[in-house]
Amino acid sequence: MAAKRKQSLVTAEDLYRFEHITDARISPDGRFVITAIRRIDRKTEKKYSNLWLFPTAGGAPRQFTYGDQSDGSPRWSPDGRHIAFLSNRKDEKQPQIYLIPLDGGEARPLTTLKGQIASFDWSPDGKQFVCVLRQPEAEELAREKDEQKKKLGIAARHYATRTFFKLDGAGYQPETERWHIWTINAHTGKATQLTSGAVHDQADPAWSPDGQWIAYVANQSDDPDLQPDRVDLYVMSADGRTTRRLPTPIGPKAAPSWSPDGRWIAYIGVEGEGLWWKNSSLWVIPSDADDAAVTAVADDARNLTAAADLHVAHVTSSDTGTGQMMPPTWSADGQTLYFQASRHGDTALMAVSWRGDAVTIDRVLDTPGTVECFTGSATMTQIAYVLSTLTDPGQLYLFNTNTRQQRKLSNLNEKWLHRLELGKIEEVWFAARDGYQLHGWILFPPGFDPSQTYPSILQIHGGPHVQYGRSFMHEFFYLAAQGYVVYFSNPRGGQGYGDAHTQAIANAWGTVDYDDVLDWANYMRQQPYIDPQRMGVTGGSYGGYMTNLIIGRSKLFKAAVTQRSLSNLISMWGSSDFNWAFQQTYGDDKPPFANIDAYWDGSPLKYIGACTTPTLVIHSQMDQRVAQEQGEQVYVALKTLGIDTELVLFPDEPHGLSRNGRTDRRIARLNHILRWFDKYLK
Repeated sequence: MAAKRKQSLVTAEDLYRFEHITDARISPDGRFVITAIRRIDRKTEKKYSNLWLFPTAGGAPRQFTYGDQSDGSPRWSPDGRHIAFLSNRKDEKQPQIYLIPLDGGEARPLTTLKGQIASFDWSPDGKQFVCVLRQPEAEELAREKDEQKKKLGIAARHYATRTFFKLDGAGYQPETERWHIWTINAHTGKATQLTSGAVHDQADPAWSPDGQWIAYVANQSDDPDLQPDRVDLYVMSADGRTTRRLPTPIGPKAAPSWSPDGRWIAYIGVEGEGLWWKNSSLWVIPSDADDAAVTAVADDARNLTAAADLHVAHVTSSDTGTGQMMPPTWSADGQTLYFQASRHGDTALMAVSWRGDAVTIDRVLDTPGTVECFTGSATMTQIAYVLSTLTDPGQLYLFNTNTRQQRKLSNLNEKWLHRLELGKIEEVWFAARDGYQLHGWILFPPGFDPSQTYPSILQIHGGPHVQYGRSFMHEFFYLAAQGYVVYFSNPRGGQGYGDAHTQAIANAWGTVDYDDVLDWANYMRQQPYIDPQRMGVTGGSYGGYMTNLIIGRSKLFKAAVTQRSLSNLISMWGSSDFNWAFQQTYGDDKPPFANIDAYWDGSPLKYIGACTTPTLVIHSQMDQRVAQEQGEQVYVALKTLGIDTELVLFPDEPHGLSRNGRTDRRIARLNHILRWFDKYLK
């Protein structure tokens, strides 16, 4: 008998090997799925993507575009004969819309636009596109034309009207140019601007079935930055000449979608302002509702998912997935809507059927995991979707809505992942100190021996309004491969467990959520395989906030790594890209100068003087979500206290380094984390 081949372990460098499906769209006739698959070039550290075509009847996929560039966002023409996509093949910094025929041939550039393209889609007759475009400011265009000015760069950034003047991952925002809706001739590429203005953005345009109207969302208040949740739903004629607002409840809205008969518009929204904890819901409203009518009331809009206490959003954390929130999708008869919802560790594909007052909500796919994206054929008899699980970063599947059968179409990463020993994962529900049931997972190291004791690492998620769950986390497997028990849970404050679960920490960070995290650690501490003297803790963003609280208020852990962390809620106000709006979730909707004690009481820095835990501080230098000074305050405090600490800074990286940063920097980050825990826990 041949000897069993020894399996390998996960390494940090495996990050170079992953391929990811960043988008997947099924053809109108259901015969093909066009995908964008991203890869990493180790030599240049660049991320490239090409289009691949998967036949739904079976057979091998074929590569559809080639080259070291980024081809993405593929969109089928209504007749299924052409595919439009975005590509930067001619100019790395300026993607354009390209067209390529299904039966082969060269892709041809359609547009010569200047600016950023946020989204685009074919009109129902295939003669034009609608897109969202933000043009460069005049000063930027002038600088690009003058080599000396281009070399010297920006002399100054001047803001007079914007309060939200920066965005993590995107940088400083233009003062006068906003996101506007354009149409583009699908034959000539001629672009026509439909909306304009220096103060207001428009987003998420969607064609009516007859192509005569475009629904979109926009905040048209006098100062959108000071009333960010006052988003309304609009319907505009396809030529942009007439616009009317639909009577919807006040609150943020996104992703409008027309019913096949054009009578209804579905959208995703929240009723109310400043309610960060509240579920996003699936709403419908008659498309002919008119806000100017005497009888118009917001009651015309109907919340279809309120009774189910569902969060209609994709908020399941992963460090390998590239998922997106899809607009609600109608069945061919207009009686059912398909949508994503985050629930108990999954991002599930759900369906709601409604007839009159009767509403029925069902889970479409029984397989646990995270639906990263989905689209349906014209008849909605077939749905293509990308599913990530605890042990697979994402595969393409096909679901038949008539037979309820699903079939896997791709095998990305499988050849090398199957050679790795990942370790066993156990799912648990446990009781917090007040009896509340909480949800968590335990990842055991490969070769786990229950008779032995192990060092352990508690991972705390960010957000706080996200969830850990059944999605692939390379970092967790990497640490487990080094001999650690890695455990993670969803304390109160995160999404996916209903409004009450999330609302529990509204204006109360570091209270019941802190207790839940410590209760989880103490639950694990009682397990016979855990060495109570070798327990570590780490987290990023809000997870870093919680890590900072723990090292100041608890002696349970022997080492900590705090990443892109909040430490001082007072100085956090106004220094983040979320700006003043953070006061809605932890300041009782008051700024620090009107509520200083509450901000300081919730700040980890208040308690840092009692810290005895050796702590590594990691931060990104281009983090616009949580400013670098937040991590520096922890590092300097620990230095002055004589606590062993180090500061690791990553240049040119935003808040999301661990998920989408440059790969060599992601690897360096993992190695620093491992080095620190090995020093104190081994």
